[in-house]
Amino acid sequence: QVQLVESGGGLVQAGGSLRLSCQASGRTFSSSAMAWFRQPPGKEREFVGAMSGSGGSTLYADSVKGRFTMSRDNVKNTVYLQMNSLKPEDTAVYYCAARNGRSVRSDHDEYGYWGQGTQVVVSS
Repeated sequence: QVQLVESGGGLVQAGGSLRLSCQASGRTFSSSAMAWFRQPPGKEREFVGAMSGSGGSTLYADSVKGRFTMSRDNVKNTVYLQMNSLKPEDTAVYYCAARNGRSVRSDHDEYGYWGQGTQVVVSS
């Protein structure tokens, strides 16, 4: 079993930055690929980015490529999402997810463990 707790959301102006954190417990962290998804108001949950268990492989959605960066600290059992150049369309609830496997995936069905989400609001 894996427990995930996100933090770092908030209100930011367009062009600003935020860093989300996801603290994991309950499983060997380095054996799990981690991902971030988001759900904008009134829309379906969408993939943001994923990172392999070792941190050596990443995958990003086209909409965030070049602006968002994932990283992980396998000692602290934490994964991060650095979000720069934020846009109003980045407004969403952001979810951290973990899967039973080290390789990256973008399909939310591949992830069996989810955090409770953290709200990000980007004002124009």
